[in-house]
Amino acid sequence: MKILIIEDEIMLAESLKEILKSAGFDSDIAEDGEIGIEYAMLGIYDLLILDVMMPKLSGYETARILRQKGLSLPILMLTARSDVNDRIEGLDSGADYYLTKPFDSRELLACINALLRRQGENVCRITFGNTSLDLDMCSLVCEGGSVRLSAKEFDIMKLLISSPGRNITKEQILTKVWGYDSNAVENHVEVYVGFLRKKLASIGSNVKIETIRLLGYHLEVQE
Repeated sequence: MKILIIEDEIMLAESLKEILKSAGFDSDIAEDGEIGIEYAMLGIYDLLILDVMMPKLSGYETARILRQKGLSLPILMLTARSDVNDRIEGLDSGADYYLTKPFDSRELLACINALLRRQGENVCRITFGNTSLDLDMCSLVCEGGSVRLSAKEFDIMKLLISSPGRNITKEQILTKVWGYDSNAVENHVEVYVGFLRKKLASIGSNVKIETIRLLGYHLEVQE
């Protein structure tokens, strides 16, 4: 699981990063809302931790923009404001949960795990064209049948099918699927995309993985 922290207080951001690391989460830090939006739209994160009081764009404004852009990942909003109206504004702007500072690290992790579980429970299949990605069975399903995916195939397909209309670069896929510290190279991505294309064809899917030179991959429905 990969989490994006949008927080302008560097010491707090680094502290959050350490807490997440101790719980087995990988995370990145964006120091303001504008940078955070750019990072979040890469499509490589599973959850977003967002501070309210930031320069350039507030947490409320950042959340609204991300929701308007169609980003559906869970947003955990952090703030020192405890007034009811502030909590309402946070939730109305698109946050899934509103955590007031100061907070215990155990409470933070409990909120994160609850949001991730809730997301998994609400979505069992993601559909594109005549084909669905079954998140429980790690398989592709369509009228022509179904086929199981390996762990890497599943992660790549989930990234593509969760980002309709957007090109996903090889670098983004490497980061999300293999991780920053991996020795994997772009050829690994090409090989697994090749596997996915064959499996899509084997079940009669009308979904095709298109390659755009220098921009990466996206899904298209073939008529």
